[in-house]
Amino acid sequence: MKLDVNALGTFYRMAREGAGLAAGRLTHMTDVETRVGVTKLNFMRGHELRHDFEDSGEKVGVRVELTGAIEGYSVIVFDRANALRIVETLVEESDAEEFDEMNRSAVTEVGQIMNNGFIDGWADVLETVIDVSTPEFIKGESAEPFIGDIETASGDELALLFQSQIEAVGTEVGFSHYLFPKRDSMADLLDQLRASNGIEYDKLDGFDRMAERGAEEIAKTATTLTGIETSVDIRRLNFVSLESIPQQVPNEKLVGVAFEFEGTPSGFLLFLFDEQSADEIIDAMVPAGTPVGDDDTDGYDEMGRSAITELGNIMASGFLDGWANVLDTTIDHSTPEFIHDIGAAAVDPVVIRLGESQEFAFVFDTVITADGREFDCEVYAIPDEDDLERALNDLDVERIEETPTTADFQQVNNT
Repeated sequence: MKLDVNALGTFYRMAREGAGLAAGRLTHMTDVETRVGVTKLNFMRGHELRHDFEDSGEKVGVRVELTGAIEGYSVIVFDRANALRIVETLVEESDAEEFDEMNRSAVTEVGQIMNNGFIDGWADVLETVIDVSTPEFIKGESAEPFIGDIETASGDELALLFQSQIEAVGTEVGFSHYLFPKRDSMADLLDQLRASNGIEYDKLDGFDRMAERGAEEIAKTATTLTGIETSVDIRRLNFVSLESIPQQVPNEKLVGVAFEFEGTPSGFLLFLFDEQSADEIIDAMVPAGTPVGDDDTDGYDEMGRSAITELGNIMASGFLDGWANVLDTTIDHSTPEFIHDIGAAAVDPVVIRLGESQEFAFVFDTVITADGREFDCEVYAIPDEDDLERALNDLDVERIEETPTTADFQQVNNT
């Protein structure tokens, strides 16, 4: 199975069109204004997907099976409280406390209409027919009731799935949508839509594993430099439109380091911390007793900015050296650029520069978390799409596990 940006771009537009139709139908049913949130094409493994379902309490869902141009499963998932708010809107005599037969029927009806909205949108973009089974009501506190019997969501292979969010304006009602296409069905569609030679799907799987190794190197480097034990979590590889990247960044004051890297592939690398995490890093790296008070520009003096940029610089070297070793190529990165801004403004410069040459990007959604201390870091690795295709076509997947990462650095004396 091969994929290219043209085919994935069509899938992305298909997902956005479906989300728009689903949002409109939810508004019509509930008389509540809705908007489409973030839409993503995710490449992720079964254990990563389960993390999405197990991060909070009971969930309620409606699942249908698809046949025709797309084969697989479409699943609407609500948090329990959001599902009950939907019931309150639709069933006047309901006390909206439990999912009795009437309330289950109301949620199932909403879920069916939402699923149909998504699927009609996909069919419109593909100019084809997709058939839908009778809806199935599901509830549970883990992923098992929702996706346990779906092959593409159960294994540890990299699976392609679609995820969309729709929010009700002015309320807390919202839900997530997942499409789990069967591998053979997706391969047939990719063959029809592919405009270039494309990338072997197994190579993209290899690229994901390569990123995991680079992220592990980041965690080891951060532990050594700060003395804070850290762990790494690559949640998924996203295929998104560039314009949607700012929507995914937390709307709060962020501190970060940005790099441009050149070679095969080229692109941009960003490390973003919330302010509390940045302060913890500075406290860990700067010798005790050294003043790190605010200055008149961005709230961090030269010593504080230096600590953050030094950590970012060395983490970038570890991450990109790992890529270069596996790809048997050379990747150089620029001097670090310190960032201190609110939410989307922290990533806008990168998005604008990439937008001059491409519309979509592969983005690794990676979080590094400290054990026992507040130290969260989101890593955005955004390669140039043409360079990425060339690099992956030359990738020897067997080299990924065999090739060591090599990041040499001096440990900071923070005593």
